[in-house]
Amino acid sequence: MNKRHLKNNSIFACLNRFWAVCFFLLGLSTNPLQLYAQPTTAPTLLGYFHNWNFAPAPYIALNQIPVDYNLIAVAFALPTGGTDYRISFVPEGVSPTQFRQHMQMVQGQGRKVILSVGGATAPITLNNSMERDSFVASLNRILVEYPFDGLDLNLEGASLQVSVGSSIQAPTDTPILMMTQAVRQLMVDFRGRTNRRMLLTMAPETAYVQGGQSAFSGVWGAYLPLINALRDSIYLLSVQLYNSGSMYGIDGGIYHQGTADFIVAMVEAVIRGFPTAGGYFAGLRSDQVAIALPACPLAAGGGYTDSISVRAAARYLRGTGPQPGSYMRVQPGGYPNLGGMMTWSINWDASTNCATPWEYVRNFRDAFGGIISGISAIPEARLRAYPNPMQSVLWIELPEYGVKSLSGYDHVRMQLFDSFGRCIREERVLSVNTRWDIDDLASGVYYLRVGNQMIRLVK
Repeated sequence: MNKRHLKNNSIFACLNRFWAVCFFLLGLSTNPLQLYAQPTTAPTLLGYFHNWNFAPAPYIALNQIPVDYNLIAVAFALPTGGTDYRISFVPEGVSPTQFRQHMQMVQGQGRKVILSVGGATAPITLNNSMERDSFVASLNRILVEYPFDGLDLNLEGASLQVSVGSSIQAPTDTPILMMTQAVRQLMVDFRGRTNRRMLLTMAPETAYVQGGQSAFSGVWGAYLPLINALRDSIYLLSVQLYNSGSMYGIDGGIYHQGTADFIVAMVEAVIRGFPTAGGYFAGLRSDQVAIALPACPLAAGGGYTDSISVRAAARYLRGTGPQPGSYMRVQPGGYPNLGGMMTWSINWDASTNCATPWEYVRNFRDAFGGIISGISAIPEARLRAYPNPMQSVLWIELPEYGVKSLSGYDHVRMQLFDSFGRCIREERVLSVNTRWDIDDLASGVYYLRVGNQMIRLVK
């Protein structure tokens, strides 16, 4: 087999004309001032990050998360001191200093990191102005100590409830009114400190949202007044399409979790809106809405959906694929600007104990047209590069079927990216085995892309 020795010269470096392409592909900005600009209309892949170690889905350092996850929600900030309103957050797995450093590395890549408040085991209920102010003050302290880009409201259990006489447009329940006021104050305070808009996301259960079609009482429909009041501030609404059971669609049909029909029907409901006993819920813009699913079967008690169904539902919703089931989309052309996808969780997506690692990332790529937000640390079995950790020479073996199968041509492009997604070396190769001299590389994490395959390397 032929071997080609690459030199440290202009053909080994990433040529100047490729810099613009590299930055375009990676979703980065050459202007440092734009690293904290408001999110674009590009689809979002939101993943929840476990701030704890759990053997089946182990802890992952923030700066090791594949950059396809362009929005990371750190779970969770929790009530403390015997209250359900005074919030605390302490990083686990690394020191506070390391956690801040990891956050800043991720944010330096143009990605966002937000703090998720609540969770399934920690209801938060604001019953009066004192509790509201304590909630705000405690969260402001956290947002000053750690450079989060915003908040995710993951209010479950009995956190929010609606009572007789309340409505979506004019809620009367104190916890809903207090939470609305608290979030607005947090946004004002965030703007004052940072001169940036605070990202706001929500991840309610289906009973709290689409469940309002069945009843508007207790938890049923209880998130709708909060969503309605904050609709102009919401960046992404990710209703949990799992642990749900069956729900009505806006066509009057009943749809079951774990199916393409359930995904399409539930997502379209929050875009189109629907009537409830508490008044009409006017939907959100499609770019504010995400498909929210468990990353693998063990990540939730129910609602895991196979990859084929996920991709089919996402493509149908976006108007790029055929109808996958019995539910017929109301909007003829679909929703090309659909906000993206969310998963519980990044740790489960990475796990080898549940399904194919990074299956959810691949679903996102396939459904939304390839790598949107950057390179990915997802290994591909057919591409080999060794030794890893790297030494002075790196041997690269291309797939056994040859470069033409990768690119359609008699050559293929090899690129090396640093941890910030910058293309630092590039070459078009003809042979199936290649050697690179890498003495000049500094220690760190790198990503090798050959055709449409990529692996992570360390030196």
